[in-house]
Amino acid sequence: MTTTTPFQKILIANRGEIALRVMRTAKTMGYRTVAVFSSADRLSRHVREADQAVYIGEALPAQSYLNIPAIIEAARRSGADAVHPGYGFLAENEDFAQACRDAGLVFIGPSPEAIIAMGNKAGAKKLMMEAGVPCIPGYQGDDQSEERLRVEAEKTGYPVMIKATAGGGGRGMRLVTKSADFVDALRSAKSEAQSAFGNPEVILERAIIKPRHIEIQVFADRHGNAIHLGERDCSVQRRHQKVVEEAPSPVVDADLRARMGATAVAAVKAIRYEGAGTLEFLLDADGNFFFMEMNTRLQVEHPVTESITGLDLVELQLRVASGESLPVRQEDVRFQGHSIEVRLCAEDATQSFMPQSGLMSLWQMPDGIRAEHGLESGAEISPYYDSMIAKLISYGSSRDEARRKLLAALEDTVALGVKTNQQFLASCLRHPVFAAGGATTAFIGEHSAELLQADADRDARAHALAAALLYATASESASVRTSNIAHRLPIAFRFEAEATECVASLTNLGDTGYSVEVGERIFDLQILAIDVNRARFSCNRIVESAVFTRAGSQLLLQYRGSSYRIQDLTRAAQARQGNGGGDGKIRAAMNGRVVAVHVAAGDLVKAGQPVITLDAMKMEHVHAATVTGRVKALNAGMGDQVSAYRVIAEIEPVEPAVANA
Repeated sequence: MTTTTPFQKILIANRGEIALRVMRTAKTMGYRTVAVFSSADRLSRHVREADQAVYIGEALPAQSYLNIPAIIEAARRSGADAVHPGYGFLAENEDFAQACRDAGLVFIGPSPEAIIAMGNKAGAKKLMMEAGVPCIPGYQGDDQSEERLRVEAEKTGYPVMIKATAGGGGRGMRLVTKSADFVDALRSAKSEAQSAFGNPEVILERAIIKPRHIEIQVFADRHGNAIHLGERDCSVQRRHQKVVEEAPSPVVDADLRARMGATAVAAVKAIRYEGAGTLEFLLDADGNFFFMEMNTRLQVEHPVTESITGLDLVELQLRVASGESLPVRQEDVRFQGHSIEVRLCAEDATQSFMPQSGLMSLWQMPDGIRAEHGLESGAEISPYYDSMIAKLISYGSSRDEARRKLLAALEDTVALGVKTNQQFLASCLRHPVFAAGGATTAFIGEHSAELLQADADRDARAHALAAALLYATASESASVRTSNIAHRLPIAFRFEAEATECVASLTNLGDTGYSVEVGERIFDLQILAIDVNRARFSCNRIVESAVFTRAGSQLLLQYRGSSYRIQDLTRAAQARQGNGGGDGKIRAAMNGRVVAVHVAAGDLVKAGQPVITLDAMKMEHVHAATVTGRVKALNAGMGDQVSAYRVIAEIEPVEPAVANA
């Protein structure tokens, strides 16, 4: 006999945009909501917008969002009778699902048994092979010794992929192209897997070159019903983490969709799965698909499926969790139009996508598009959590319409204060290979130079505008701005933009008009209007607008979809020193925690040799010596939390002959 499990109040065991997303549907359906929060999130939107909120610990995830007893206690104290895990953190943790069950709470997700069965890559692969699902050849055995894994890699054949069994998101994953690199890659993957998931075990798979990453959304209820909601193409990735997702896939036709969907439905029925899930496949150039893993939760990219099906996936989750039958049958599912999502992340794409943190001084989401986020102006981007800060989702009757809308929305997005991948995302959408629907998982790697190429014309215009705004918004120039007298003497501006020192010569022509010389170019600029944080201006007879904010000698500028941090050095005795270089000082590239110290004071090191590794937003980043020399000082030790730009090590340069002695 099938039982129902009604509930009235939902605790969302997550943060940020996914917590707000779940709240939105829950409130529409009449449920009360409870937020949990760490010390880093006490002022966050998801805390304010919930009916109740409970503090669960300090900023580190292990002390808060991964603290199972604290979350269960928060549910007890608030009177919540159900828990939605969102994605990430404890969403695929069988111990958490079991703890909810033991506490009499409805877990809005699959059973602990299903999470165990499919949450571990090795176990899931074995189950799928037994069910006849095509899988990638490789090794998923219990013997995790280096020698056994090295032998199995040789048997599998290079290139080979190392994958952490317990996790996802590209963590603990390494592509190895030759035998000589295997052991180092294995050790690195295991270290990252242990740090991210508390489990260093890995599996090996033969690497399929330039595949498509296709996933099938499934839903199942406790009454034996199961359906699929079509596919999502998640091929555009960096470091094995998704960047752009879309539905439907430009290369999946109705026949392939039906075959992949039927395979996915058969798989979830075989394990008596309940709730939302996603089966991920690799699709090769010949149309063959291979099972990779199953995510036993709601996916980050679920909005594109909602856009083309008209279904609310969180609503389906809540209905299934309460014991209802799925309200839609397979034959009722219809696909209309096209949807594309991009993940806006706090990271520096030009520096190997290094995570960023700090104060988001000005934050504005575009109109006319779906934007999922939990930020506002003045919010702090913490170094403790994932770097994704927002999702932008477009919908159009055709793929190209959806792409155009998303490009326009990206240009209208304002994120000033913390560097993001905004411009990189726009470059991906503009690229002719993506526009033609030809992007594989190799897309970013093959086209990185084009995707990261600077726009010299835009940058020069932005620097000219920056000089004009620095002048026009300076308090001491107020009398000049209101004067009709033209001051023909040029004013030299020196400022730093993205670690590059720039010089501009500005001549005030009167009536808010300026002639600005940047390099070998001269721009005729007129500030037409300044309204709070927006400037309307004419540059070489083109009228447009830009968003900006000022803080002392710093100007943050958003222009043509790109952001600039301008540090005015005009009155400084000397330019601020950069983040590293010939002085031998190694500066932290981000806020992070020291997880490895590779050298000792007094050691001789060569330029490029690893010195200290930091962990930031669950990714490890090696900081190497900038010069050849002797380690003069180590200013950070194991476990230390360091801030961005802090000098963490000092190398005293020596002659190469000494270092090689």
